[in-house]
Amino acid sequence: MSTPASTAAPGGAAAEVVRLRALDSCAISDALDTLGLPGAVTGLKPMWPAGRVMAGVVRTVKAAPKSAAGPATHIATPLVAVADPDDVVVIDNHGRTDVSCWGGLLAEAAVQRGVAGVIVDGACRDVQDCESVDLPLFARTAVPVSARGRIVQEDMDVPIQVRGVRVNSGDLVIADRNGVAFVARAEIGRVLDLAERIAARELAMARAVRSGRDVIDVMHDSQFPTITAEAAP
Repeated sequence: MSTPASTAAPGGAAAEVVRLRALDSCAISDALDTLGLPGAVTGLKPMWPAGRVMAGVVRTVKAAPKSAAGPATHIATPLVAVADPDDVVVIDNHGRTDVSCWGGLLAEAAVQRGVAGVIVDGACRDVQDCESVDLPLFARTAVPVSARGRIVQEDMDVPIQVRGVRVNSGDLVIADRNGVAFVARAEIGRVLDLAERIAARELAMARAVRSGRDVIDVMHDSQFPTITAEAAP
């Protein structure tokens, strides 16, 4: 297993999470685009309207079909049991939408640990329970079908794939009503710097439009931030 996020970057992640929460997934996606980096994903949506930006440090879970007979440890419980505040549980269920791999009891336990949110590449259930404990939840869809007896946790804190993007524990993630974007741990500084420039520029552009400036000029490509020498790949 890889090093858990809580020990991979002591002291650094908290400030980065605060900066992420001041942005949105669109600004991060634009920064990733400009830098030529992967990370923004499509097809995952908020299961209930949390009304805020969810951001935190990724902790990964890899799901697999249950093959052995007899009772098994429920998927994601080993990770939730050791999760730290501001962790985001990210489950790779290979896009399956016929069976849930996240539900209400897991949500109760996750909130007790201070988990910031949950992202499922696949299906979830008990959306109303996640909403009642104020746990942001993003997935492909919701279904009533239980994971019990169908899928198990194959591993945790290992590299996974989410909608074609490689994701590791210790990476950063932001999610809101627009979607989800992951940022590799090694890239977070320059992505945040550029995203903050983009957000500031768009705020100035909105003010310009409100003041009567021609929108054609305001939204011309030349008006958007470009890569600085320090941020260039």
